[in-house]
Amino acid sequence: MEWKNIPRGLLMGITDLIPGVSGGTVAFILGIYDRLLASISGIFSREWKKHAAFLMPLGIGIVIALLLFSRIIDYLLTSHFEATQFFFMGLILGVLPYLARQAEVKKNFKARHFTVMIVLGIALAATAWIQPNEAAEPIVSLTVPAFFLLFFSGWLASMAMLLPGISGSFILLLIGVYSTAINALTTFNIPVALAIGSGIIIGFLVSSKVISYLLQNFTHVMYAAIIGLILGSLFVIFPGFASDTSALITSGITFAAGLILTLTFSSPKKTDLAGAVEEKRVSTNAISNKE
Repeated sequence: MEWKNIPRGLLMGITDLIPGVSGGTVAFILGIYDRLLASISGIFSREWKKHAAFLMPLGIGIVIALLLFSRIIDYLLTSHFEATQFFFMGLILGVLPYLARQAEVKKNFKARHFTVMIVLGIALAATAWIQPNEAAEPIVSLTVPAFFLLFFSGWLASMAMLLPGISGSFILLLIGVYSTAINALTTFNIPVALAIGSGIIIGFLVSSKVISYLLQNFTHVMYAAIIGLILGSLFVIFPGFASDTSALITSGITFAAGLILTLTFSSPKKTDLAGAVEEKRVSTNAISNKE
């Protein structure tokens, strides 16, 4: 078992609680994004033990984060909203140099790649003006229609969680079940949590294969899309500038802390990529003509 993945899972779980922040972005920061996709896709293959050894500690960390930090995140977003959001903006912004190195932007990006990046960035940024559908009371009892709503909400959220830049929590907000998910976690409503969780698991299994295929066959286009989504997510979580000086200073400090943390984790010496990822990078030149 790769027990070092428990703290990684904690970080991913915490960020997946925040509308606008993606656990996929954190996976990129930690250098495990490619391996995460490969392990989810290969969990039912002959090498399932190797993939399970990677995923189980990661899953344990995520579950612990969801159970322990849902109240803390709710408190931070309620009492220290601007500072918390600026911290995550620093985290997200800091991953861009790493992505640029991985994609070798200067060498590989052409006009079509920048077009994809700009279009997707603008499209995601535009969601900042979408009014979330959170007027209804949280679902606390599970009926058949409620199960299907929560299951497919979890499925859609899981696809967002795997894509850096798109927040699964924000998808739940748009659908109108974010408060239901948080309430289920804080009150230990097992049936409701399982309905959402089962959708997330099935969505992971399907989405990981699709994303892995696109990364392997359209590598630079996918990097352009991911960079665009991450840039767009900055506009989604930008809380505006606080009116008082102390809050501005606090936000500046948390932004710098997030930025430094990401730059430290995503530096070449700190990146912990699997051998399979390195092999895929070597083969990038062979497949780039497909783009």
